[in-house]
Amino acid sequence: MPGPTATFGFILATLCGAAFHLVVGGDARRLALFLLAGWVGFLLGHVLGGILGISILTIGMLRVFPALLGALVALVVAQFLTRKRTRPVSRSR
Repeated sequence: MPGPTATFGFILATLCGAAFHLVVGGDARRLALFLLAGWVGFLLGHVLGGILGISILTIGMLRVFPALLGALVALVVAQFLTRKRTRPVSRSR
């Protein structure tokens, strides 16, 4: 059974992914992608915050600020990698 810190972190990461999906839009696949990216980015941000010693906005053992920053970076990267690319229209005369 996960502890309260892990549960709170999971809830925050899920809210980040869902809010990003709400802003950006998309179908259920993109929602799943954004949730996964939010979870992974949140975890990596938390771990990197611990390694670098960043203790801004720490709640218990959870380093919230670097974790949220990591989730945001992961979500933006996921959006960038999955965006639809449009080709420029060539004009032929």
